[in-house]
Amino acid sequence: MRVQIITDIEGVSGIVTKSQANGSSSRYEESRRLLTEETNAAIRGAKAAGAEEIVVVDGHGAGEDWNGNSLVPDLLEADCEWVAHYSWGQYTEFLEQGCDATLLIGQHARAGTPDGLLCHTISTIIWRNMWINDVLVGEIGILAALCGYYGCPVLLVTGDEACCREAKELLGEQLTTVAVKRGFSRYSARQIPPVRARKLIEDGTKRSLQNLNAVAPYVVEKPTCITVELDAVASRDHFRDHHGVEFVEPLKIISKGEDWLQAWKQIWY
Repeated sequence: MRVQIITDIEGVSGIVTKSQANGSSSRYEESRRLLTEETNAAIRGAKAAGAEEIVVVDGHGAGEDWNGNSLVPDLLEADCEWVAHYSWGQYTEFLEQGCDATLLIGQHARAGTPDGLLCHTISTIIWRNMWINDVLVGEIGILAALCGYYGCPVLLVTGDEACCREAKELLGEQLTTVAVKRGFSRYSARQIPPVRARKLIEDGTKRSLQNLNAVAPYVVEKPTCITVELDAVASRDHFRDHHGVEFVEPLKIISKGEDWLQAWKQIWY
């Protein structure tokens, strides 16, 4: 069994503020350790479930050299390899080779979720909302679509209650989720202590991999239209030279493709 783990940091137990997710913060070393230990829990669970190859993709953008480079190497479990400093939503090598399952660790809800701790979609500086065809999605939906393009299902999502709810609404009630905290607002939450959160993640990972067919791959209908609502006029400049991207409203753009990957590459690569 070949398992991919994609990490983020906002959904990790102990993380509640923007500064904790920012590489320039004095608190970031603590955040990196908390992230790495939840990732280790998923690695142990996957190994216990029979995974023979585990690839971890560091998926948190914390600014400059920290982007996709937040895991603490010396703390990582030995039974994995990891991808560092790769642009978010672009790593496909392991999927192309054939991957049985993807696990999403430390995730957050999409932008505008009232009880979503540190909720956003890609970056609230540029993106406000995103739709795949007519389905409103956040980063969980984007990653699920990327994996689904290669026939790989997402079988586990961990984070706050809001992101777990969002994931089940998109991927189905058979999806295994582990909520390690409950958001009161964007910057406050009631949390499970990290030591207990890690045990829940390890057990949830093992459980999720018992049935690789429990959740179908999220395969986006062809042709595909991705719509992005921007948050400011200045954000338009980021997309002016993107081939295949069209402005349909002052703050709304679309990318049409023969399939998901073409539409995604036009808007993100």
